[in-house]
Amino acid sequence: MGLELANPIIVGSCGLTGSVRGVERCAEAGAGAVILKSIFEEQIAYEVRGPAAVVTLSRPDQLNAFTPRMAAELMDVFDRTDADDDVRGVVVTGAGRAFCAGADLSAGATTFDLGSFEERAAARPSDGASGPGGGPSSWGMVGEGDQRAPADLGGHVVLRIHRSTKPVIAAVNGPAVGVGLTMTLPMDVRLVVEGTKLGFVFNRRGISVDGAASWFLPRVVGIGTALEWVNSGRIFGPEEAHAAGLFRSVHSDRDEVMEAALELVEEIAEHTAPVSVAVSRRLLWDALEAGGPQDAHRRESLALYRRGRSADAREGVTAFVEKRRAHFPERVSESEEVSDPPR
Repeated sequence: MGLELANPIIVGSCGLTGSVRGVERCAEAGAGAVILKSIFEEQIAYEVRGPAAVVTLSRPDQLNAFTPRMAAELMDVFDRTDADDDVRGVVVTGAGRAFCAGADLSAGATTFDLGSFEERAAARPSDGASGPGGGPSSWGMVGEGDQRAPADLGGHVVLRIHRSTKPVIAAVNGPAVGVGLTMTLPMDVRLVVEGTKLGFVFNRRGISVDGAASWFLPRVVGIGTALEWVNSGRIFGPEEAHAAGLFRSVHSDRDEVMEAALELVEEIAEHTAPVSVAVSRRLLWDALEAGGPQDAHRRESLALYRRGRSADAREGVTAFVEKRRAHFPERVSESEEVSDPPR
């Protein structure tokens, strides 16, 4: 990393050692050795429970604060769930007492200063920006000319979740603010633990919304509520969020919210065709961008034509008539209906 560590002081695993800038600050303070923590540790835990993939944001000592490496790992994990036909749904939760406390602010006042466009565009996923095992080689740029800017990392994650071929359920087990809340907006169902602090706090940090929230949030809760929450940047609770439609239900504790999330995946797995779920999920999201009901009608007609000719459709009708559980044969990873959806 090119740091000179002068004095014989050892800094162990702590909040400061969870970012490159944090390690630099240790060096500036005269640390003789630094035991790196989360730069080189995985920040996402992954396990499969029956038909559910459970994705856990795993920086509990930092309240699962969002980092570039976490972004890369999240994108990788959704590639993994899409490719695994045994996974029928994805549950996202947080380790410890928080879901995600927003962006990691360990760099201090320069946290959101991305530097020159050229440096940002050339950035590689090293030194904690991504980590071993992949992630995009460059986060890239958006726009042209004087509208050109570094791409928002939270937006990369949100768009990857939006493209998921499996339903995604947020089991919000504790505080979720900033990007910690915007990342849930493209998820299909959101559940929350009572007493959780929630907030779109961007304006209170002197920045602006991320994660394509300006598109998703008004569609989830309506433009009036979206404007009030974003403009004020205030913290609000689960009851208000539930009443506005941001959350499906409020639960008493972490165990209950996880149980409810896993039950949703079980229900989907037991009663639905995987390819039909992937196609329908895409149709519903795409309809929000359509030019009107005529566009939705055209896309649905093509999807229904394709699905109606499928082995899944024959099995679904036959199972219903025979009063038995359907065993749908088609696989998401092999389906042209999923890889080439109606446009």
